[in-house]
Amino acid sequence: MAMNNATAVLEFLLIGISNYPEWRIPFFMLVLITYLGTLFGNGLIIILIHFDPHLHTPMYFFLSNLSFLDLCYGTVSMPQALLHCFSTHPYLSYPRCLTQMSVSFFLATAECLLLAVMAYDRVVAISNPLHYSMVMNGPVCVWLAATSWGASLVLTAMVTLSLHLHFCGTNVINHFVCEILSLLKLSCSDTSFNELMILITGIFTLMLPFGFILLSYVQIATVVLKIHSAQGMLKALSTCGSHLTVVTIFYGAAISTYMKPQYKSSPDLDKFISVFYGALTPMLNPLIYSLRNKDVKEAIIKVMVKRE
Repeated sequence: MAMNNATAVLEFLLIGISNYPEWRIPFFMLVLITYLGTLFGNGLIIILIHFDPHLHTPMYFFLSNLSFLDLCYGTVSMPQALLHCFSTHPYLSYPRCLTQMSVSFFLATAECLLLAVMAYDRVVAISNPLHYSMVMNGPVCVWLAATSWGASLVLTAMVTLSLHLHFCGTNVINHFVCEILSLLKLSCSDTSFNELMILITGIFTLMLPFGFILLSYVQIATVVLKIHSAQGMLKALSTCGSHLTVVTIFYGAAISTYMKPQYKSSPDLDKFISVFYGALTPMLNPLIYSLRNKDVKEAIIKVMVKRE
């Protein structure tokens, strides 16, 4: 990652919530509860899937990947937001800022691609149930998950290695974390190429996967409408409803931030939207995707019975 140090910008000041002092305590409590919920919910899902043989299926394999992603994604930013909440000088060093930005970008990209893979898994399960175990076998699942992680790494490297920013002495970032769009706004050099790279990356990580997911659900809806049994229809819808909820929340917030013209962006609005999909989504995923699931509930009961 190459950046020009001629202006000797060694650290950045993160404004965060400091321009809304009356909201510091409510914001701190919200982030703390959200982070603890993220740790507990996703950690529980990973443990249950690992130890319960009934959850050793492709859907739960991808779900364990998603939970691990959410654990990492929340840990990258939320502890720092808590530490800086009451700090009068919430500075972040130059190397830490760039590292945080790159890791967050990588994890968010991986989640976008993984949600598309999970949509494909649901399409196969509902459209071709008799051959589901053959199509979505172990090696295929591992390959799909590894491809999501690997493609995310490549796309992140394309964006971060293209950064050649110059800072003209200003080091104040109107955000809770070091975020790439905030850094571009802070730079006094020409950022048109970097904005183009973000747009291209956004097409591959947001628009194309989101379009694939929508087409997948069109196909799923076509199959579901042909099911004559009400019980079978409800079962098919229940396996997809949670995933569709997660997709709507995550993609909706991310697209509204990264795929709109930057001259129309509002720094204050953008940073609170980023909190929504960067903090709340990792906590909500296990709640709306798994803990309401019958199989997961049964696994929790089994664990509790064994402890007794």
